[in-house]
Amino acid sequence: MPEINETQNAYLVALQQSFQSDWEVADSLAELADLARDAGLNVVETIVQRRSHPEPGTFIGRGKALEIAEMLDDSSIVIFDDELTPAQQGTLSDLMDAPVLDRTQLILDIFAQRARSNEGKIQVELAQLSYLLPRLTGMGKALSRLGGGIGTRGPGETKLETDRRRIRRRISDLRRELEKIKQTRGLQRQHRSSTEVPVVALVGYTNAGKSTLLQALTGSEVFVADQLFATLDPTIRRWDLTEGRWVYLTDTVGFIRKLPHTLVAAFQATLEEVVYADLLLHVIDASHPQSREQKEAVEEVLKEIGAAQPIIAVYNKVDLVDHPLEVRPPDQAVSAKTGYNLDRLTAAVYEFFAQQYSVREYFFPFSELGQASILRAHATILGEEFTDQGVAIKAEVDARLESLLQPFQK
Repeated sequence: MPEINETQNAYLVALQQSFQSDWEVADSLAELADLARDAGLNVVETIVQRRSHPEPGTFIGRGKALEIAEMLDDSSIVIFDDELTPAQQGTLSDLMDAPVLDRTQLILDIFAQRARSNEGKIQVELAQLSYLLPRLTGMGKALSRLGGGIGTRGPGETKLETDRRRIRRRISDLRRELEKIKQTRGLQRQHRSSTEVPVVALVGYTNAGKSTLLQALTGSEVFVADQLFATLDPTIRRWDLTEGRWVYLTDTVGFIRKLPHTLVAAFQATLEEVVYADLLLHVIDASHPQSREQKEAVEEVLKEIGAAQPIIAVYNKVDLVDHPLEVRPPDQAVSAKTGYNLDRLTAAVYEFFAQQYSVREYFFPFSELGQASILRAHATILGEEFTDQGVAIKAEVDARLESLLQPFQK
């Protein structure tokens, strides 16, 4: 597959409607520029067209499209900040005589570059084909003009002229493969649940520092990069809290405004790690000028996937903030990079789960000492006494462990 030509010039286009403020459009375009650079493009120009509503045929209007066409050369690519209809994309590509992509295609391209695991590759290909299927007709020269590279790369790349039936068959196969992965992950979650260890999930806007935080809290080596969507596959590590208690800490794909629904659907198996967690740590880049809007974008996706667990907001990167940041407990202001306040975050998570603990006394006959080992591994032991018949243990347990060992409770 052809490599990205790093000299390829990108022209970014946004439509500002009457309900949108200048800063909202500018911030979204700035994010699109970051995405384009992450894909290997050279961002040359950003263009904003103001209209009360999108023009059905060309989105921005024929006159503006022709004006943009005058700026382009043979190495140019035009990327729109909103999703285009197949007909709009085809018409714009013909008018500009250049490849035209939308934000969704660009994000899918970056995901295709970042996918490393078999699951990640399957999820990306499913999202790409789900996006492509309704666009096979009506895009005219737009698809062929893209050729290889931006907007067309990806694991298991399907030729654009492939018929709908074959693509539908491939989508069906991919969904079956993801269902198997979903079942496997369900069994893994069931195993973790059987050990009664709580699961804490890191969620947040892409590039908020989730992977850096996971590394700092668990001491494990995970991939960390200052780029959007550095993590696509869930990473699960043990996080030791205090007094012998520990939890599973998992990191998943970052969210973003205008996150394509095809991606949310394709990454359902991965996002289930968030849905089934006992506690969410919402990592927020405190240094970002639009941190509030990013926070709201993440909350919107969490609502969409049905995540309704307790949340502790973690305002990260406070080392880059030039003023004191005050937050209300249990929320925390930290720096994963410097380690600032990570002890307080750990204490807050410990306290969250400690509130769910109670002191209970158990008796295990010698024939059931395996159950006693579960208690020792996942509870705080306050006392232990051996008798002729077995062992009596006094321990601090959470609700799930108490339910599991209820037959042995004195």
